[in-house]
Amino acid sequence: MPRQTPRIGLIVVGDEILCGKRQDRHLPTVIELLRTRGLELAWARLVGDDEDDIADALRWAIARGDLVLSCGGIGATPDDRTRQAAARAFGVPLTRHAEAEALIVAQYGAAARPNRVRMADFPRGAGLIPNPVNRVPGFWCGDCHFVPGFPEMAWPMLEWVLDTRYAHLHRSAPPVEYRIRVLGTSGEGDLLPLMEDTLARHPGIKLSSLPFRGDATRPRQIEFGFKGEAALAARACRHFHEGLRAFADVQVEWLCEPPAA
Repeated sequence: MPRQTPRIGLIVVGDEILCGKRQDRHLPTVIELLRTRGLELAWARLVGDDEDDIADALRWAIARGDLVLSCGGIGATPDDRTRQAAARAFGVPLTRHAEAEALIVAQYGAAARPNRVRMADFPRGAGLIPNPVNRVPGFWCGDCHFVPGFPEMAWPMLEWVLDTRYAHLHRSAPPVEYRIRVLGTSGEGDLLPLMEDTLARHPGIKLSSLPFRGDATRPRQIEFGFKGEAALAARACRHFHEGLRAFADVQVEWLCEPPAA
């Protein structure tokens, strides 16, 4: 891998998601699967069944060197185009994977041919992702991993990917986030120099800023988050908190347990 801890992205494929026939359930589950392993999701994309769009999303992720988890579109029906798109993105042909074919034949017998075995056509050189539900495997190419859209199949298959191929990325201590609420007349623009100074002095943390302009029920306020490895996030949050003392018009509320001094 180009980085010790690559960015991890999720692609969910299917027109049924985009048109509202079904609601996506993969995003919250993938976030939790990663969280329990001390990892984070960097991005997510919803893509329809268009082969060009799927291939473009994959090329973008491959060019960045990201680790990709893709759910949906690997069946044998005409609207399942993820296998073909993956082959295009990696610049290789689709070929019949002998081991995958054998698994499908073992599962379905004579009914496997001529149609079900099409699900064994993968980009040349692909590896297999075992399917504990019906034994029809998913596949991986490089750091891109492709599983069915059915949650009962997809989620254990993604766990296998994370625990078998990327166990070395797991962290015993997941990132933490310290959160504070700033109330007063100062807006994001007033606090921008302090935000930039905090990031410059504490590389490796993520800073989030969520403003609320205020109404009859709540005063103007901004919620800040400082996320990263525990010690780094604590130092960044303390630095920002100290910097707020220069603004006489603000009040600070902690939305979590304050970091130890």
